[in-house]
Amino acid sequence: MKRIYLFLGITFALSWIYEFAVVYPLANCDASQSSSMITTLAIGAVMFFPALAVILTRLITKEGFKNCVIKPYPLKRSLPWFLVAWFGPSLLIIVGAVAYFLLFPDSFDPHASNFATLLESQAASVGMTQELPNIEVLALIQIVMGIFMGPLLNIATTFGEEWGWRGYLMPKLARRMSITSTLLISGVIWGLWHAPIIALGHNYGLGYPGFPLTGILAMCGFCTVVGIFLSYVTIRTGSSLAAAFGHGALNSLAGASTIFAVAGVNPFVGPSPTGIIGGCGLIVVAIIMLVDLQKRENRGELKVPEAGLN
Repeated sequence: MKRIYLFLGITFALSWIYEFAVVYPLANCDASQSSSMITTLAIGAVMFFPALAVILTRLITKEGFKNCVIKPYPLKRSLPWFLVAWFGPSLLIIVGAVAYFLLFPDSFDPHASNFATLLESQAASVGMTQELPNIEVLALIQIVMGIFMGPLLNIATTFGEEWGWRGYLMPKLARRMSITSTLLISGVIWGLWHAPIIALGHNYGLGYPGFPLTGILAMCGFCTVVGIFLSYVTIRTGSSLAAAFGHGALNSLAGASTIFAVAGVNPFVGPSPTGIIGGCGLIVVAIIMLVDLQKRENRGELKVPEAGLN
């Protein structure tokens, strides 16, 4: 267990020190467009720390770099699950958004007014004054680009997280406990790792009842659900790259579900996948995947990739 504790200690220490020392001061500066962009980039840099913790843990414990959970199984075996990782999150986010707008039709804005306001603000910040083209078309283009290109464009940062959570922590835990306990515990740990950013207003905003504790708890639930999906594709491909692609797909489409939403939507409900309804597709599939992993484990057929030394 010492490698697990060391990995978690390094990951949380590096991440939280950086967030309080760098991200928080940036967020408390002038809320201009350029300042917000810098803060967003600073938050994105946190995603590299789990991978750095893997490297440091392997070096400190002299574990070396055997069994890195990067090289996938043969293509015929792994390709279908790479496709699930690439396109699955986008499809499930769309399912959740559709479910939300069917339940709350008054929240649907076919003209994407908020998206138009955002684009106009960004254009004005760089000195563009000409009228924007058809907003609905731009919104659909962004969604399509997110589906097909998002996983690849986000791979650098998402691999930074996934090599740590799914490529090291999950396999280590799975050797010591059941797959259900592994995925539930690793999901909660992943959610708690986000705590300083959630307290800053990321994902769930500010000022909601029970702030920020309820947001942190909601993030733990969300990370558990998503973590099951990402762990499943890692197990089926033998590679944390599948999780990185899935994570990239999630990041690229997570905000797209709010493009056609009116102002004031509730991130705890939807249409964002962080909400209970917006995330209903992810929740259902995560349950199915977890049950499948349990059955495989009970039959003695579950093979979780090994990370480093036993």
